[in-house]
Amino acid sequence: MFARLFLLFTFTSLLEIYVLVQVGGLLGVWPTIGLVIITALVGSSLVRSQGLQTMFNVQSRMQQGEMPGKELIEAMMLVIAGVLLVTPGFVTDFCGLMLLQPSVRGKLAEQALAKLSVNMVAGAGFNGGFHQSGFSNGGFQGGFSAEHIPSDEQPTSKPQQNSNDKSTIEGEYERKD
Repeated sequence: MFARLFLLFTFTSLLEIYVLVQVGGLLGVWPTIGLVIITALVGSSLVRSQGLQTMFNVQSRMQQGEMPGKELIEAMMLVIAGVLLVTPGFVTDFCGLMLLQPSVRGKLAEQALAKLSVNMVAGAGFNGGFHQSGFSNGGFQGGFSAEHIPSDEQPTSKPQQNSNDKSTIEGEYERKD
């Protein structure tokens, strides 16, 4: 992973220098510097407005009781777009402006969400390949006791045992708003 990032940053830096020199040769030094500053200012204001819109989308999805997965990924992409736009250079500005396009960002967010979903289903998830050992004292074999639960929170019915699948825990909950 480190080697990939090193190569990516090295290649991007060399490409940025090459493009800046070429544009500076065509336009001159001061117009090139002015363009870099203008793209940073315009890009940061666009990221701000798009970020506010994405924040409102996240809040509305959460108020509807839905998980705002795509919106959170889009928010992360907006942060990346902001960093790319503030970084001096035309190549990073182009990449940042592409991430600001809602259609491009939406499609990339859907692809990332699909990949994350596949990883979660496959068991990779956020574990990063680490083994989870669960409980060291025999898990739930000792059972549960309702002795320490206040009387108003006592379970109303006995949990059902699922004899087919010993890893399933069934229970009831009550939503209090």
